[in-house]
Amino acid sequence: MRVDFYHLQSSPLERALPQLLDRVLKSGERALVMASSEDRVDALANMLWTFNPNSWLPHGTSKDGFPEKQPVYLTDKEENPNGARFLVLTDGMSSSQLAAFDRCLDIFDGNYDESVIGARQRWTAAKAAGHKLHYWQQTETGWAEKA
Repeated sequence: MRVDFYHLQSSPLERALPQLLDRVLKSGERALVMASSEDRVDALANMLWTFNPNSWLPHGTSKDGFPEKQPVYLTDKEENPNGARFLVLTDGMSSSQLAAFDRCLDIFDGNYDESVIGARQRWTAAKAAGHKLHYWQQTETGWAEKA
């Protein structure tokens, strides 16, 4: 299983997440997005409706029903009702179910020490579990993979 760590530096999650989810959907896959609370799930879902007036990402939450039909499903629980193969971790979330997915995108904000410390702990745990790790750093022009 592959775990990609995305280090936010120049823009917030609300600008980076739609771009990453768009890539997942264009690859023909589904995504499960884990956030830290039900309120945060609602905020991210609302943001996905409004992030770009000329674009839209199909998504839903438990409040929308039909989770199995949602290409992107947002939750604050360890579940996978839409059969996603991509797990997206936000807000410092972790999952004991990494091996159930093909790929995990762990997005963390490099502007906060506790976020960086948490990402390092998740990196260490994922490495110990034998996952393939990749580290991406946000630049002014996009993402750059670092060794």
